[in-house]
Amino acid sequence: QVQLVESGGGLVQAGNSLRLSCAASGRTFSNYNMGWFRQAPGNEREFVASITWSGDRTSYVDSVKGRFIISRDNAKNSLYLQMNRLKPEDTAVYYCAAGSYRPDKRLYAYWGQGTQVTVSS
Repeated sequence: QVQLVESGGGLVQAGNSLRLSCAASGRTFSNYNMGWFRQAPGNEREFVASITWSGDRTSYVDSVKGRFIISRDNAKNSLYLQMNRLKPEDTAVYYCAAGSYRPDKRLYAYWGQGTQVTVSS
């Protein structure tokens, strides 16, 4: 089992930045590829970004490329999502997840409870 707890969400104006964190406990964090997903009201949960267990590869959905950066610190059992130049359409609950590098949410075995990000125009 891996327990995941997100933090760092909030209300921010468009154009500004937020940094999300995900603290992991339980099984060895560094064994897992990790991802960030988001879900807006009425929408399905969608892939945002992923990173390999070593951090040597990252992947992003097209809508956040060049604005968001996923990273991890295995010594701190932590995953991060730096979100820059935020847009109102980035408003969603953001989830971290463990278990895959691919964008298919069905491949991720462990999920956090989510943190709300609201971007005002």
